[in-house]
Amino acid sequence: MDLILLLLGFILCVVGIVGTFLPALPGISLSWLGILMIYLTSVVEINYVLLTITFIIAILIIVLDYVIPAAGTKRFGGSKAAAIGTTVGLIVGILAPIPFGFLIGPFLGAFLGEIIFNKQSNTQKALRAATGSFLGFLASTFVSFFTACVYLGIFITIFIKNFQSFF
Repeated sequence: MDLILLLLGFILCVVGIVGTFLPALPGISLSWLGILMIYLTSVVEINYVLLTITFIIAILIIVLDYVIPAAGTKRFGGSKAAAIGTTVGLIVGILAPIPFGFLIGPFLGAFLGEIIFNKQSNTQKALRAATGSFLGFLASTFVSFFTACVYLGIFITIFIKNFQSFF
C-alpha cells in the first residue's frame, strides 16, 4: 500500500506541475495532494506543520490565480469593469471548449469590460487594460508553476530521507 501511495503522490505532483499551465487541471491542489499522499504512508511520520503551511500556501495561490490578472488590469489603467471582465473572462475561458480559452478569456474579458462599461475608455486604453490582464495571468501562472515545483521538491526530499524504509 505504501508503494501505491508513493507512486500516486509522485504522479499527483508531476500532474500538478502540468496543471499549472492547463486550467482544466487544478495544478497546485494536485501537487499538495501529492505531498499528502507521502505522509499517508506508514513509513513517513506526519508533519502537521508542513502540511498546514503547504495547504495554506496552496489556498493562497488558488485565490491569487484569480486576483493577480485583475490586479494587472488595474495596474495598466483598467477600470473596475475591466478587472471584473478579466475574472469573468478567465472563468468563461476555462469552461469554454475553445483552444487557449484560458488565455483568450481574461484578455477579451478585460477588453470588453473596459469598452462596454467604461464610457470614458477608448480602444487604446482597453487594449492596455487587456495587456495588463494577460501579463497578470502570466505572473500568476509563474507563481503557481514555481510553487508546484517546490512541492515536488518537498516530495522528493521526504522520499530521499525515508528511501530505505520504503524498500
